[in-house]
This record gives sequence, C-alpha cells and structure tokens, in this order.
Amino acid sequence: MDSDKRKGLRFGSKVVYYAPDEATKSISAPIITSSSFQYDADIYQEVVEGARKSVNIYGRCGNPTEYQFEEQMAIIEGADDCLATASGMAAISTALFGLLKQGDHIVCDWTTYSSTHEMLDHRLTDYGITTTFVDSANPDSVEAAIQDNTKVIYFETIANPTMKVAAIPPLVDIARAHGLILVCDNTFASPAVIQPLQWGVDIVVESASKFIGGHNDVIGGAICMKSDKLPADFLEQIRWNTMVKWGAPLSPFNAWLLLRGIQTLDVRLERQCRTAAALANHLVNHPKVEGVWYPGLANHPQHEIATAQIPGFGAMLTFAVADGDAALKVADSLELAAFGASLGGVRTTVQIPATMAFLDIPEAERLEMGIHNGMIRISTGLEDSADLISDLDIALACI
Repeated sequence: MDSDKRKGLRFGSKVVYYAPDEATKSISAPIITSSSFQYDADIYQEVVEGARKSVNIYGRCGNPTEYQFEEQMAIIEGADDCLATASGMAAISTALFGLLKQGDHIVCDWTTYSSTHEMLDHRLTDYGITTTFVDSANPDSVEAAIQDNTKVIYFETIANPTMKVAAIPPLVDIARAHGLILVCDNTFASPAVIQPLQWGVDIVVESASKFIGGHNDVIGGAICMKSDKLPADFLEQIRWNTMVKWGAPLSPFNAWLLLRGIQTLDVRLERQCRTAAALANHLVNHPKVEGVWYPGLANHPQHEIATAQIPGFGAMLTFAVADGDAALKVADSLELAAFGASLGGVRTTVQIPATMAFLDIPEAERLEMGIHNGMIRISTGLEDSADLISDLDIALACI
C-alpha cells in the first residue's frame, strides 16, 4: 500500500499498518542498529553531491528504523514531513532553534510544560531570544503581545497540568495575519485525540515518550510539519543544521519501540479517555476534592472549545485537595496507581505538579499559572476504572 492510500485510511488502520520490510517481507519493523554504513563509489559520489536521507551516512545523521518511525508519525499526524529526536524537549528545542535567531521574539501560553517554560524564560534569553507569556485561551491577549520581531506563537493543545484548552482557529487566523509560525505541543492529547496540523497549525511537537510509546519504557520526540509558510525541506534543513550538530538523534531501538507503541495507540487512548471521564465524574462529587480540571466536564472553562476540537477530551485530568501535605498523603497512599513522573503509559500514574514537574518554577509564577500545591495530576492507564476509583477513594480517606 503506497503512502497516499495509507493517508486515506481511518486512524485506527493508519496506526496499525506499515509497509512490509522490502528485504525480508517482515510485517514487523526490523531494527537496524548499525551506526556505520559501508559506502561504494556510487554512494560516495551521492554523498559528495549532497545526498542525505536517500543514503545511509552515519547513525547520528539518520537510520532506517528512525526513518520508518518518521514516516509513520507523519501519516498519523497528517503531516507532510517528520523529524525524530532523542526526546520531547529535543523536539521542542530543535524546532525553536531552527525557527529563531538572535533578536527574535516568541508569544507563548503562560501555562506550558515546566521545562519548556524554563527554556523560554531563562535559557533562550542567553541567545537574545525573548518570550512574552500570555493566556492563549484569550486570542486578544495573544494578538496584543505580538511585536515587530515576533516569529512564533507557541501553545499546547491541552495545558499541563491545568487542562486549559486554547481555541485553535483564532490562533491560526492571528498567525496567518501576521506571517507567524504557529507551533503546538500535542503531547498531552496525542494524535489519537487531535491532529492540530489539520486545524491549520504549522508545526506540531510531541514527546513520543508519553502516549506514542505508551509503556513508560522509551524516550523520544517528533517534530511534524504541514505548512505553506516554511520551505518543504525545512525539517531536513534543521536535521542537518541543528539536530545533527547538537547530537540529538533518536536511537534505532527507541524508534522501534515507538513504532510498536503506535500500533496500539488508538485502542489505548479509546480506553484511557473513557477512564479519565469516569474518574473526573467521580472526583467532582467527592467531599474531600476541592476542584477537578478535565475538559470533558461541563463546568470546564473551555468545555465547548474542547468538545469541538478534542471530542475524546484526552486521558489526563487534575484534581485538588486542601494543600501540599494532603496531596502527598493521597499520592503516597495509592496502591494501584503509581506515584511518579511522566505520563501516557498503560499504568495510571499520578504526580504533584507544583513540587515535581514545576519545582524549578518560582511559586509566584506557579500560582499565576494556576498551579497550586494541592493539585494532583492523573494520567489514566488501562486498569479497570472501578478499581482506580476504589484506589482513589481509599487514598482520599487518609486525609
């Protein structure tokens, strides 16, 4: 089946199918672990004349297993091209450094992943790149922050950990009106829930370590592009000009693990989204819970936007208890759900965002983001929702 026909498949079929290996006809992707490849005179001449992805040069420059992962990600994201990276943060930093130079400016949502926020607020400033943080759910605030040197608008489909949902169409309109590149981190949702490129976003970044891999056993990232504002070979440019120079390629074995994870992405997310809804609807009525943030709840501030953009509402939710001490007591009392970092796996995991993922963000900034010490973030897994509810009830009874 050629790539054009694959693009016409429904999502559940796209994730499962990839072309059999040409050499062996294996329907499971082979792992090519070699870091070096033998040249002959013809290959040598191709390299001298500028060939890159069409030939195997060196492992840091690319690998056949990595290329297959890139092809699969492009298909499920609805992208024209994809560049794989060593991690989600490598995807974000490679994309931004490929787009920006000294003196440029970014408009970014205030509530972004902590490492992203810290990179924009503290690290990019060392290179003369500045950021204005705004509420991307308010398009007027985004437009008001644009400067003459603005190049990028950056947001997350579902904000970590407040579950804020920005309306994508107004952001697309603003970016087009000002000739800006619209970049979206889709990690919290995954392409099983929404494909932002189909809404007019220019570049999507994913931490493939999360829902794409789905088993908490792999680190990887991806940059996917569908844009008429950038050269068609933009991702190949930044593969060579940025990612290769920084030494941030995806390893062949991790690429293979991610290919395996993609094949169950649709069925995993279908169940995980149902479980998230069940937990949210239970917790919202619990006497010891002071708030629940989940886009599928009717009282969520962006519920109507979420219904239009992400009708599955995602597999993440956050709830709050009285304070940080109570949050720690609840998290530490869970038995079925795991208390730890990361998200998107088959095991349900919880964390206390204020003092884990966002620990390096000053408390005043955290509070301005809407993140306080009593919050507990849940990434739902594949367990039975009734067992998870029981686990949560027992833990909440400890406070």
